[in-house]
Amino acid sequence: MKLRNSKTTLLSLALVAAFCGGAVLDANAARRGEQKKEEVLFPDTTRQEPEAKGSPKVLTKLNKLIEAYNKALDQEDEAKATAGYTTARTLADEIIANGSANAYDKALAAQIASQAALNTDDEAAAEGYLKQAIDANALGNNQHFQLMLQLAQLQLQKDDYTNGFATLDKYLAESKSKRPADFAFKGQYLYQADRFAECIPPLKQAIETSTNPEDKVDNWTQILMVCYQEAGQLAEAVKVAEQLAAKTPNDKRAQMNLASIYLNAEQEAKAAAVLEKLRAAGLMTEEKDYRQLYLTYANMEGKEKDVIAVVNEGLQKGVVKPDYQTYLALAQAYYYSEQIPQAIEAWQKAAPLSKDGETYLNLARVLWQEGRIPEAKVAARAALDKGLKKPDDAKKIIALP
Repeated sequence: MKLRNSKTTLLSLALVAAFCGGAVLDANAARRGEQKKEEVLFPDTTRQEPEAKGSPKVLTKLNKLIEAYNKALDQEDEAKATAGYTTARTLADEIIANGSANAYDKALAAQIASQAALNTDDEAAAEGYLKQAIDANALGNNQHFQLMLQLAQLQLQKDDYTNGFATLDKYLAESKSKRPADFAFKGQYLYQADRFAECIPPLKQAIETSTNPEDKVDNWTQILMVCYQEAGQLAEAVKVAEQLAAKTPNDKRAQMNLASIYLNAEQEAKAAAVLEKLRAAGLMTEEKDYRQLYLTYANMEGKEKDVIAVVNEGLQKGVVKPDYQTYLALAQAYYYSEQIPQAIEAWQKAAPLSKDGETYLNLARVLWQEGRIPEAKVAARAALDKGLKKPDDAKKIIALP
């Protein structure tokens, strides 16, 4: 299972007070660096809140920038909105290059420009503006650190893992964030980068510390389960899968995941028990469901009759396709349960669907064993026609008296 974040997700990282992607800006408050009373998102950070305010010399330009952005934000016509965001970026660039602008002015301009760039899908420009806003080090803690998190997400979503994780680790170190969502964010991207052992600690921390019902703890737990599995920690993967399945007994996906984890841990009997519960509840509605169950039984000692029952039920319901793999599984199960006539019938259906002549050759051998020599010779000739690695075996059958 790999995870991607859309632009919508990026913009959902709300930048409160002085700027919020999607909120109208108060020009005067933004210029002065004023903030309404807001939740302190990073209470443990040692970074001091900057006291810088906008320079009066660029007041008019800053107001014009904010008005241009707000106007574009409110524009329903896509072409006009795009033109508005382009105008906003031009005005922001002028402020950033203005010698009279102070650090706060430039940071705020870069911040607004980054959102304007995102709204026109120019992620490369957005990344550059975000870096400028962060490097200016002039915005409030909430804004500064959320911009840093947004930059990390932009970098990570384009698989720039070197810079993305460096930015993310800097954000976590400097903000001293204890928010479960932040650790889940890191864990999810470590998973996406196939760094499975590393994704386990942050995901565990996110899950164990979450108290917010809006946190997607079940999703985080599913990713943790996969990370354990991919890291070769199957016992831990089983524990997590069992917890998820017990929590949501009617969730087919959770039960199927548990069965898969059991199979990977070579606990076939437990996997079969889980799948049988789904079968009894009528939740096996896809061919892959039946296939997983009958293949599980096929790998267990003495479960041939169970293979037969599951395959035939799936065929009768029209869920399982009458294809080569299905008939081959039936043939083998019938043969090893000493139901030879049924095995022959299944092989006769499987052999024409095979890519080569090996199945026809097996059919010929069984027919020979049963004394049905004329039929065995027909099957052996069909095997030769389809191609064999060892054609001499078929020729011996054909040469029988």
